[in-house]
Amino acid sequence: MKAQIIQSFGEPSVFQFKEISEPELKPGHVLIHVKATSVNPIDTKVRAGAVPAVAPEFPAVLHGDVAGLVSALGEGVTEFKVGDEVFGCAGGFRGTGGALAEYMLADVDLLAHKPKNLTMEEAAALPLVAITAWEALFNRTKLVPGQAILIHAATGGVGHIAIQLAKWGGATVYTTASSQEKLEIGTRLGADVTINYRDESVHDYVQKYTDGKGFDVVFDTVGGENLDRSFEAAAVHGTVAAIATRSTHDLSPVHSKGLSLHVTFMLLKILNKDMHNHYGEILKKVARLVEEGQLRPLVDPNIFTFDEIPKAHEYMESGKAIGKIVLKNNW
Repeated sequence: MKAQIIQSFGEPSVFQFKEISEPELKPGHVLIHVKATSVNPIDTKVRAGAVPAVAPEFPAVLHGDVAGLVSALGEGVTEFKVGDEVFGCAGGFRGTGGALAEYMLADVDLLAHKPKNLTMEEAAALPLVAITAWEALFNRTKLVPGQAILIHAATGGVGHIAIQLAKWGGATVYTTASSQEKLEIGTRLGADVTINYRDESVHDYVQKYTDGKGFDVVFDTVGGENLDRSFEAAAVHGTVAAIATRSTHDLSPVHSKGLSLHVTFMLLKILNKDMHNHYGEILKKVARLVEEGQLRPLVDPNIFTFDEIPKAHEYMESGKAIGKIVLKNNW
């Protein structure tokens, strides 16, 4: 089968087009004829060698997010049939093959039926970011109706999904962005209040919107110095949820406010087979919300093909994308 592989870590130019063997079926797995995938920050980090502990062996096929058609069933598979449209985040990391190929082997516990009202490209934009947002908001933070939540990066991959899920969950949603265009998108996604973080300091918007008390929950989808700003924005006994914490921070504000800090690293349950079914169940819920009109992926207008994977990674690393970057299989 055709595939884009890497033989070593490096810049986007390390991708190579190759003919490789089709994956062999395993019990509890299906073979997916890949129609689309999307780029997540973790994909660029794996390619660059920044997270070698989660990288697959060379030659490696990357990318976890997939949407496609079931083309073959492994022993014991009853939930899907050949021809079913499915989506999931199911490989591209240690011990697995990814979606940048004609076919992908996937554990059925990591998959769900694709929402009927989405294209393959739209569906491929959802799995990793939707699972991450769901885990952070409902499984770790345990968001409840009526809470005030600040979500950083309104048009980011995880941020734009978190806005919609938090609103569906009954929270009052505040979100940050860097431009009027992104603020308007945040409003369309359902945010009650949008904040231009370049125009207002944390102190100013905490005073303005919470009378200086801070937010019940802060969801930091950015990391780095933004995590410190998240501590500043949280209320006493508040909660901070984060997805990027490979950095050093002064935890004095966490102590002085009695904050709870929850870190979500969604790959852990992909790398641990005993936890796979958690993600399939989340995706089933996500699919229902999409079909009910409660949730929609934000897809960047620049659509790439599998032959253009280096350009897609360069675009991701440029920081210019709004929403998710998707690729359609042109083979």
